[in-house]
Amino acid sequence: MPKSRRSSNNENGPVNIRSVAERAKVSVATVSRTINLNPTVNPAMAKRVRDAIRSLDYFPDTQARALVSGRSGILGLIISEITNPFFPELIQGFEDVAVGNGYEILVSSTNYDPKRMARCIQRMIQRKVEGVAVMTFGIEEPLLEQLATRRIPLVFVDVGPDQPGISLLKIDYQHGIRQGVQHLAALGHRNIGFISGPPRLHSAQSRKSAFIKSLGECGISPNPAWLIEGDHTIEGGVLAMEKILHGDKRPSAIMCSNDMTALGVLHKAYRAGIRVPDDLSLIGFDDIHMAQVIIPPLTTIQMSRVELAHAAVTAIRAHVEGTESKREYLIGTRLVVRESTSYPSGSMDDLRLSSPCSRQALTGG
Repeated sequence: MPKSRRSSNNENGPVNIRSVAERAKVSVATVSRTINLNPTVNPAMAKRVRDAIRSLDYFPDTQARALVSGRSGILGLIISEITNPFFPELIQGFEDVAVGNGYEILVSSTNYDPKRMARCIQRMIQRKVEGVAVMTFGIEEPLLEQLATRRIPLVFVDVGPDQPGISLLKIDYQHGIRQGVQHLAALGHRNIGFISGPPRLHSAQSRKSAFIKSLGECGISPNPAWLIEGDHTIEGGVLAMEKILHGDKRPSAIMCSNDMTALGVLHKAYRAGIRVPDDLSLIGFDDIHMAQVIIPPLTTIQMSRVELAHAAVTAIRAHVEGTESKREYLIGTRLVVRESTSYPSGSMDDLRLSSPCSRQALTGG
């Protein structure tokens, strides 16, 4: 049963489940069912109970709760790495939504290592998580079968097994990347490069495919020499930019598969005496917080971590609590224009309407 503790908000005795019931003006049974995540509790009453718990500084005994209810109240989150700011921002959003709905979270990082992935899954099973969001942007199906066979609800990004209890967060890469390519074409760029992520990641393949398709829509042929494989790190961006600089010709604009790669490109360009955006326009993907404060602030494709987190928790809760669940949740993307993109060096602004995409982007068509 939940623990009692003395709080500065109630000096006359220990704060216990009865104190919460009195503050929320509900029965002790309603408090207990809310703490145990019983989906039959009226949502308005459940909110009053959670508000009372916070105001009284009351900490339920989660181990006792799990023994009584048979539920842990824990949602798992597996991410690829912790060094990319995208993922801490995602964790924060996931935790905010989960805690707001009465759950705790257990976070594990794979660092793209199958052995670490196996340990992550082992931890999830040992802690009896009620559902897991696999936000690695790539899947290890043999390992994840361990969760699926235990009927633990799962959420994947983009692709995942077509089984009961599994939902997908489908990201619309094409929309944001199309906006980015059209933005560059409207500025007059025709020589546009792309630095992808690791080809083993479905998300990296999707972003590259969306880029090539968007170029074609603007009547621009991709130059194979400017389609460089990266690894979604700053160091990978530096190495990719070095390859471009060693080529016979340099593109006037580069789009990157994520913002960390764009930061590496920006660093190498600075070291090489190349000014962004005067000599080179640059677009990232993700819109991490750092993108707003670097010099110059980075034009990028935004993929909302808040939207991702909310959809992931919503999908897991639907499976866990037996409410109506969906197979797919669409996540949008959009271009955020800042100061890292401009006209090609030496171009004339009044000649920008030479392609269909230029006219469309400039006229809003």
